[in-house]
Amino acid sequence: MIKLSGIDANGIEREYSLKDFLGKKVVLYFYPKDNTSGCTQEACDFRDNFNRLTSKATVIGVSPDSIKSHLNFQSKHGLNFILLSDPEHTLAQKFGVWAEKSMYGKKYMGIVRSTFIIGEDGEILKEWRKVKVKGHVDEVIEAL
Repeated sequence: MIKLSGIDANGIEREYSLKDFLGKKVVLYFYPKDNTSGCTQEACDFRDNFNRLTSKATVIGVSPDSIKSHLNFQSKHGLNFILLSDPEHTLAQKFGVWAEKSMYGKKYMGIVRSTFIIGEDGEILKEWRKVKVKGHVDEVIEAL
């Protein structure tokens, strides 16, 4: 069982396990880095559609950033959902989203922007890999 530190919608730090959410649908999305343009847009899209989403599922964002970084990100953008810190890439590796990437010809390891809908029984119902941010939240809502 993987446990990760995270912050809830009120900025309170606690430990989470995906088993905590059995019996509920979960939208689990992985993003590379707090306060970068694409990641901020994606988080704000989830924030702005919170009511449409949470009537159907719990939203959880995951990145390798620290809890301190998540608190700043949450506060700065009024994020109203759970953010998990995965600095050892444990959850990212389990979902196959920690992978080799390339930018300007330089290869490095990082998070591949991805989203998963997890059913009440803990099984993956739908997944998106190499997500394009624009319009993605609408795709997730439609799938729910």
